[in-house]
Amino acid sequence: MSRTLQDASPIIIAHRGASGYRPEHTLAAYELAIALGADYIEPDLVSTKDGILIARHENEISETTDVASHAEFAHRQTTKIIDGESKTGWFTEDFTLAEVKTLRAKERIGQLRSHNTAYDGLLEIPTLQEIIDLVKGKSAEINRAIGIYPETKHPTYFKSIGLALEPPLLTTLTANGYQGANAPVFIQSFEVSNLQDLSTKTDLPLVQLLNDSGKPYDFIVSGDERTYADLVTASGLEEIAKYAQAVGIHKNLLVPRDSNGKLQSPTSLVIDAHAAGLLVHVWTFRNEDCFLPLDFQGNPQGEYELFFSLGVDGVFTDYPDTAGYYSTFQR
Repeated sequence: MSRTLQDASPIIIAHRGASGYRPEHTLAAYELAIALGADYIEPDLVSTKDGILIARHENEISETTDVASHAEFAHRQTTKIIDGESKTGWFTEDFTLAEVKTLRAKERIGQLRSHNTAYDGLLEIPTLQEIIDLVKGKSAEINRAIGIYPETKHPTYFKSIGLALEPPLLTTLTANGYQGANAPVFIQSFEVSNLQDLSTKTDLPLVQLLNDSGKPYDFIVSGDERTYADLVTASGLEEIAKYAQAVGIHKNLLVPRDSNGKLQSPTSLVIDAHAAGLLVHVWTFRNEDCFLPLDFQGNPQGEYELFFSLGVDGVFTDYPDTAGYYSTFQR
C-alpha cells in the first residue's frame, strides 16, 4: 500500500467504520466501509476485565450499547474519573468478554442518524481479532489490501488499572502477520508517552493525534506543560517525527473556523509536517450540516475538495463513499 508523501492519492480511513450508515464500531459498519471503498478501517480499542481488546469509542458504554437494559448488570453502574473527567455508567473493564458478548450495539447519535437505529440491538461488540479476521477475509475476497487503524483509548488510565492496551495490541498484530514499516496498519494515540514507548518495540507506523485544544492526558499526569498547540509548531512536529510516522489532526488545526463557523485561511501545518517527514491525516469528515463549516452547508463534497487541495495524505470519514469519490480527482 503506497503511503509516501508523494503519493497523490489520499487514503480514506473509515472512522469507526461507515458510521454514517451503521452503528459505529460494529462488524457491519466495518464491512460496509470496505464495500464503499475505504482503504483503512478504524477501531478504537478498550479492554475488557480479562484483558481482551474490543472496539468501543469509550470504555463507558451506556451510549453505544444496550447495557442499561440488562437487569443483571444494573449493579455494575458506577462513577469513575477517566482522564480527569467524572463519568457515570458501565465500563468495559468491569466486564469479561463473555459478558460483553451478551450486549448489543446501538446508535450513539440516534437523533441525528435515526436510520441507524434500525440496527439497534442486532449487532455484537467486536474484538480486535474479529475485526482483523473480517479485514483479512474481505481483502482476499476483493483482492485489495484493507488496512486497520487502531486507536489506544485512555492508555494511561488502562495502564493504571493493570490493563495496559499496548502489549495485547502488539501481540495480536504480530500473531496476525502485521510486521514492519510497510504493514497496512497505523497505531494512533492522543497521548505521547505510549507512542514513544511503542516506537522502541515495533516498526509499525505510529500516529500522533493532535486536538485543536487542550493537552495530552499523560502530559497532565507527568506535569509536562506543553499543549497540543505546542506540538503543532514546526519544532514540535520535528519532535513527533522522532517516534511517529504521521500526525492525525483536527480539521480546525489546518483550516481554522471563526466564531460563526466560517472557514479562515489555511495554516502551514501540512507544509510543516511534510517538512518533518510526517504524513498528515485529518479528522473527522461528516456529511451532516451540523458538522460542516458555514462555507459548505449542504455541500460536504466541497470540504473534501478543499482539504485534498491542501495536500493531506488521508482523511477520517463517517462516509467513505463520499470521500472516495472526491479523492479520485487527486489520483
